[in-house]
Amino acid sequence: MSTIQHGKYRPYPQVDLPDRQWPSNVIEKAPIWCSVDLRDGNQALITPMNLEQKLELFNLLLKLGFKNIEVGFPSASQVEFDFLRKLVDDNLIPDDVTIQILVQAREHLIKRSFEALEGVKSAIVHLYNSTSVAQRKIVFKKEKQEIIDLALNGVDLVKKYEADHEGKIALEYSPESFTGTELEFAAEICNAVTARWGIADNRKVVINLPATVEMATPNVYADQIEWMSRHLDNRENVLISTHTHNDRGTSVAATELALLAGADRVEGTLLSNGERTGNVDIITLALNMYTQGIDTGLDFSDINTVLDVVERCTDMKTHERHPYVGELVYTAFSGSHQDAINKGLAYQRAKAEPFWEVPYLPIDPEDVGRSYESIIRINSQSGKGGVAYILDDSFGYHLPKKMHPEIGKIVQKETETLARELSNQEILEIFEKTYFTPPTHLEFISRKAETRGDVVWCELEYLYNGKKVLAQSEGNGPIDACRKALLKDYPNQFVLSSYSEHSCGEKSSATAVAYIEIETESGDSYFGVGKDSDITLASIKALFSAINRAFKK
Repeated sequence: MSTIQHGKYRPYPQVDLPDRQWPSNVIEKAPIWCSVDLRDGNQALITPMNLEQKLELFNLLLKLGFKNIEVGFPSASQVEFDFLRKLVDDNLIPDDVTIQILVQAREHLIKRSFEALEGVKSAIVHLYNSTSVAQRKIVFKKEKQEIIDLALNGVDLVKKYEADHEGKIALEYSPESFTGTELEFAAEICNAVTARWGIADNRKVVINLPATVEMATPNVYADQIEWMSRHLDNRENVLISTHTHNDRGTSVAATELALLAGADRVEGTLLSNGERTGNVDIITLALNMYTQGIDTGLDFSDINTVLDVVERCTDMKTHERHPYVGELVYTAFSGSHQDAINKGLAYQRAKAEPFWEVPYLPIDPEDVGRSYESIIRINSQSGKGGVAYILDDSFGYHLPKKMHPEIGKIVQKETETLARELSNQEILEIFEKTYFTPPTHLEFISRKAETRGDVVWCELEYLYNGKKVLAQSEGNGPIDACRKALLKDYPNQFVLSSYSEHSCGEKSSATAVAYIEIETESGDSYFGVGKDSDITLASIKALFSAINRAFKK
């Protein structure tokens, strides 16, 4: 980047708040959530939603648990007007839900808005005008008092039409471009608005303090919120609302710090849709709180449905790394991450206490409707633990720990050859090809066995390089007896190093799976795997699998 032209940019001024309290505060409860997907989010779309799409998204917001929903700007377009009338005429607004509309301080717009609101039982009229230095100087060319007069005229008009409205009307006022407004002036105009409205215990006012443009670090926004909270008249009857945009990429942090600083309410969108870099993402905010043990009042237990509806209605795709909801956010490719997650999930399943403590996963994916199938995905960066996890979790093969490095290397070699990620099914196919159908010079045919006192007698029939061999021997168990019978005629020497087995499948039709490790005279070790309804036969097949792999050359 070239050198910045001197004087082109300036540091954002700090707030004089030496006794700030918010850094020591803790978020202990969820704010009042207000979705602005249907208004702020909709206006930022390349192709705004049609009536059917808005209805589908509205129904999703209800299902998620939103009680404040900004449904549009009914005086701005016929579609916005018709949508609100559809909600009213078809009785689609639940009694416990307050809808919100946006309007500028102009009489014909406010009149039109109240026409759209006719029959609504509870509504918030969101009145705004821009107050920032830049807007006053460049756009409106008005002095401070003229800006205040504009806001008060809007309040008077809302009160005028409120008088003839049968439902409940609450006022929300936004000094738009709040972050570019002097704090003293922001407090002055907000206090003038609440006084003109007639703020009272039964007539609370929402004062929305938007980061219309994110201009400073999140701590500065928190300072601004705390400063305003101290300087707003009748604070006990004011609901301070935030509405942060993401120009600096810190809207979530700014909102969280604003809640520490005293904000009561949050406006945002699902998946951060909105002008420019978007609004704050309510999903991220809510799930951040959820991971801290806070009941958010919103239900994101089926995040895939949320994604489907939002993407279909907005025609916008969600990034694979989007917090909590992206396709890859619960996925580990790194070998060390996979190993830690594998161990963490096993630990979580084994303990009685529910506290979630799985490395690399700040939230249980099942809490948002994701399965564990996609947590571990295999590419050339993956390790032994990831492959073992997939074979266990997806296919029921509980590989002994000593076997993990062997199968890990085999699969990693395949990913390097193909230069891509492997699917779970491909991993299973590699596993089965390696252990169930290796190149064979030794082929098991049958065995007979019986217990004779303290030993087991075995008669083993097999093919060695295509020639049938029949051998007998005794051992301290069926596998030892089989090994000794085999070594009577088989020239390659080996010893058994380890053995494990488990059942696979439902109890009524479970199959036994056996794992045998052998060590050759040169000190190399090889695993074999066998599967059969009979555990002894599964073990013998595992032995032959290991031998064929060890001496395939």
